[in-house]
Amino acid sequence: MRAFPACPTPLPQASQPSQAIAAELVAVLVAVTAGKARILTTHAGQALPSGPFEQAHRSLQAGMRAWIERQTHHPIGYIEQLYTFADRDRDRDGSRDQGRRVISVSYLGLTREAAALEEASGWRDWYRYFPWEDRRSDSAEALLAQQILPALAAWRDAAPDAAARQQRRLRMDTAFGLGASAWNEDFVLQRYELLFEARLVPEALGRSRAGAPALPTGQPMREDFRRILATGIARLRAKIKYRPVVFELMPDAFTLLQLQQTVEALAGHALHKQNFRRQVEQQALVEETGELAQGGSGRPAMLFRFRDDVLLERAISGSKLPLSR
Repeated sequence: MRAFPACPTPLPQASQPSQAIAAELVAVLVAVTAGKARILTTHAGQALPSGPFEQAHRSLQAGMRAWIERQTHHPIGYIEQLYTFADRDRDRDGSRDQGRRVISVSYLGLTREAAALEEASGWRDWYRYFPWEDRRSDSAEALLAQQILPALAAWRDAAPDAAARQQRRLRMDTAFGLGASAWNEDFVLQRYELLFEARLVPEALGRSRAGAPALPTGQPMREDFRRILATGIARLRAKIKYRPVVFELMPDAFTLLQLQQTVEALAGHALHKQNFRRQVEQQALVEETGELAQGGSGRPAMLFRFRDDVLLERAISGSKLPLSR
């Protein structure tokens, strides 16, 4: 029987990670105020609220809810996890500690606007970061037609070969509703990432941002916060088509016009008034309060509220708010 050596050769040590890894929570916190879609930002509008995941938190979602409510002093209604961002090159502007790699777990939360607690924090219109997404305005159409699409066409035509040019053309058509493709309000992230790949947004140019395009492609943000924000906007636009989460953004009593303006603000396009009201009525989402709105000009409008008995029904089966024009 062969004897084994008394002192076996030790196995090689596993290589140690070169960077420490930390986890943080990032909030895309949305409110709609006076018909404007708003997000809570920090660092003078250059970042989204974020903070470390603490061991005392029972769960990621519980930690995020408690942390947001501490920052805003307002209870959060709907909250859901968006995505985990862990790409190695996320910190393109050098604003993070270079000795560690941060994994960001992002959440979408819905609330009503309240005063921010820190001077550098504040609520801002989300179309400030994605001006081409607001299809209600002529300026967004002009920005696309006169500046963004020509710049993307130049990037497309600069592809190294015919196959690459065709691929870029298809991506442009799909993302921006060109050719036989229709505009899809849910493709917020695809449009931003296409502009990023074409180096038409400052974040794509690294920390120096040398040669930044002169295009008005929205306010840049630190790190990849604008990408996280685009993910949140896309998720909410898709969500309001089959879940009544928009009512988390409404006051206890509201007019049908206020409800329509809230959906329009989120979707980024105008809705047909009669079609909208017909579909809301058909789905029995709301009921009259018996009171009238006060303080407006013209004939007072009836106030409505979300039906309590629909909450459980719609949470299980879903409901679709009309986004038809």
